[in-house]
Formats: sequence, structure tokens, C-alpha cells
Amino acid sequence: MRPGYGTNSIGDVDPLDAVPTLCDLGYQSLALTLDHHTLHPAAADLADRVVRWRTGLASAGMTCVIETGARHLLDPRLKHEPTLVSASAAARERRIDFTRGAIDIAAELGAGCVSLWSGTARDAADLETIWSRLADALGPILDHAALRGVVLGFEPEPGMVVDTLARYGELLARTGSPEHLRLTVDMGHMECMGERPAADVLVPWLDRVVNVHVDDMLACRHEHLPLGAGDVEFRDVAGVLAAGGYRGGLHVELPRQAHRWLDTARESAAFLARHLSSAESA
Repeated sequence: MRPGYGTNSIGDVDPLDAVPTLCDLGYQSLALTLDHHTLHPAAADLADRVVRWRTGLASAGMTCVIETGARHLLDPRLKHEPTLVSASAAARERRIDFTRGAIDIAAELGAGCVSLWSGTARDAADLETIWSRLADALGPILDHAALRGVVLGFEPEPGMVVDTLARYGELLARTGSPEHLRLTVDMGHMECMGERPAADVLVPWLDRVVNVHVDDMLACRHEHLPLGAGDVEFRDVAGVLAAGGYRGGLHVELPRQAHRWLDTARESAAFLARHLSSAESA
């Protein structure tokens, strides 16, 4: 497995300028969140930005995944909106178009996957209607991903329609279990949602995992804590991932620590180094 870091956890500097430093700290993969200051599918200079990112990652010998969870990229006033379950069909189409753009960027960068989530249901529609919105919106996204040869990593997110691995399983059933609709696992989210013991809960899904977010959390509290500050059984989860054949990135995701990103990156690298060797040798 590859120690990784997320650009949404880097503050006060251009994330591309931080790549060499992350490399020096031992990170081998980057979770690149599409945003105003990184890559935006609608940016006029997108082609030039893609070249710069491709060059920077290659120079550092780092792989990447593409993340689509920027807070205010599509709507400056409402966090994460619009989504795949928004009430307005036009709003859902905006998210679909954005995700197709993310897939194109992933193809250009040779990214391991595009990570995405469902979104939060903000209207009074019944659950079946909301599921239908999600499945219908995923259709063109899945088609475009297949066309570009890009894998999707769907992330269960606390507070959203798909918030647990069980709900992810329901999504697979509703979409026909397409091979390229894989899984992004967030260790902290599993703790937050009471999916414990996480190592055991994760076992049935190991063949679907294409992306892993690393953070610590407490049960019933969606707050990304520094590694070792919560109740996540990191060594056990990492051991199960290693035994299941996962060889991708373990991407540190600590956006609330972005103001001290360099210290956080150093501390997290040391934490990963301590735990990964024992997990992979178990």
C-alpha cells in the first residue's frame, strides 16, 4: 500500500508546490480534489493545468486519485451542492457534467479512480424517489467512465443518502453492480457510523476497494481527527486491506488541520510508517 495525502488537507500554499515536500516525507500517492486552486473542469486554462500537474506528479514519482468533494466549487453559498440527489433535474445535470469532466481529467492524469458520493437529500421527497434520482444520475456518469476507461470509487459519507457500506451495497443492487463502480473507504466514516469492528465489516467489500481515506474519528461524530486521536483501529483495518490485496493509496484526509498542513503531514507520515509495516507483514 502507498502512503498518500489529500490536497484538501493542504492550506496556505499551492498544493502543486507542496508535492515535492510530500514526496520527501515518504508519500507516494495524492488524492487530488478538483477545486478553484487545483484543477477545475471548466477552467479556461485546464489543459495547461493538467500538464503542470502531470509533470509535477511524475517528477515526484507519485500516483494520484481524483476527488470530487470540494465544498464550494459548484455553488459558492451552499456546501457540496448541487449533488446527484438534488431536487432539481437541472441541478443534478450540473453535478453529472462536473463528474464527467473529472473523469476526463482522471484519464489525462492516469489516475487510479474518480471518487464521488451521493449527496444529501434536502427536500421532502420519499426515499424511493431519492434512490431513483441517484441511480438515474449515475447512468451517464458510468457510461462516460466506461468510455474513458476510468474506475469510479463511490464513498459512503455520513449525512448523505449513501452513508454506510450497506447502503453502498443497495446502490450496487439498484445499478446492476457495474464492475467499474467500485468503493472508496474512509476509515473514520466507518467509525462514525458504527460500522465496527471495521476490519470485519470491510471484509466482504475488499474486492471493490480502489481508494482509501485515512483519518481518525469517534462514534456518531463526523469530525476528522488527527491519526491516533480517535477510536479507529487503524492497524486492524490496514491489515485486512493488505491481506485482501489492496495496493493503492492510503490518503490522509484532515481538512480541519489544513492550517498546519506541514506538521500534520509529518506526523501522519510517521504514524503510517509505524503501522503499515506491521499491517503488511501480519
